[in-house]
Amino acid sequence: MNTATVQPDNETLIARGWAALPASYRIPEVAPTLDEARAYCKRLAESHYENFHVASWFLPEALRPHFHAIYAYCRISDDLGDEVDDRAAALALLDLWEQELDACYEGRARHAVFVALGETIRARSIPKELFSDLLTAFRQDQTVTRFESMQDVLAYCHYSANPVGRLVLYACGEADDEKFKLSDATCSALQLANFWQDVRVDYGKGRVYIPQDDMRRFGVTDETIAAGIATPEFRTLLRYEVDYARSLFQHGLPLIGMVNRDLALDLDLFSRGGLEILRAIERQDYDVLSARPAISKLTKLGLALRAVTGKLLPFLSLGKSRRSQGKIA
Repeated sequence: MNTATVQPDNETLIARGWAALPASYRIPEVAPTLDEARAYCKRLAESHYENFHVASWFLPEALRPHFHAIYAYCRISDDLGDEVDDRAAALALLDLWEQELDACYEGRARHAVFVALGETIRARSIPKELFSDLLTAFRQDQTVTRFESMQDVLAYCHYSANPVGRLVLYACGEADDEKFKLSDATCSALQLANFWQDVRVDYGKGRVYIPQDDMRRFGVTDETIAAGIATPEFRTLLRYEVDYARSLFQHGLPLIGMVNRDLALDLDLFSRGGLEILRAIERQDYDVLSARPAISKLTKLGLALRAVTGKLLPFLSLGKSRRSQGKIA
């Protein structure tokens, strides 16, 4: 008797994956109109992520549909990989999503996200590689759970975080190589800040983003994280990683003073938010294992007000004030 396991076919995997996600994520038979597609992206962006909703207040109205479409693409792409427990099903969905991306660039989009995104791509001449890179990162999430060095982590950020900043620059008509490099530093810093904030959460998903060579250098193991006790060695390690993330923010801050004031406000807000995550970690004496560092709503409001002040009084913006002082508060 043949007892070999029968592998599910691709259609079965896709159906299994969709079953784990909101029904609205599925690809319809008939494409929506552009207005319907943009309304879908707006609802998804403003209901799913509070910080994005706050940031969108400061965008010119003409830019908001582009930001909504880009955000909706990123959100669903991430969920396809992160909210489907079945690895094979997640990979099948990501492949299907990339086929829809190809169709979008060929003018055959059916999903609301790609109908809206197609208009943004045409209006802003956005290369497909940036969208595809994000899918590379989400596929990597299914197979890579440890990173040997910081260079390996930053290589992951090249796919997982940096394309988002470049997409924003394209959407705002600010795309050039110098700005891309500064944006990459900021986006990688934001990614690292989130990694250090979520060490325990990510470990629960089987992932450790702290470089393995740093862990060995400071005498920290997976067992330390699993125990949920921030030993002196762990605190010293995380201080080192927080300092490195802050240095990346420092490198990227000049971008705020190089773009138009509307985009500068959003960059200022997100940079302040990332730096505040690092400060929240410091306030807990680098213990992210017993409690996840969080930013209060009052603090978020304060960050937004400070960013708005930077727009009204440009010399007070984060990028300019910190550059002139040569440091980050």
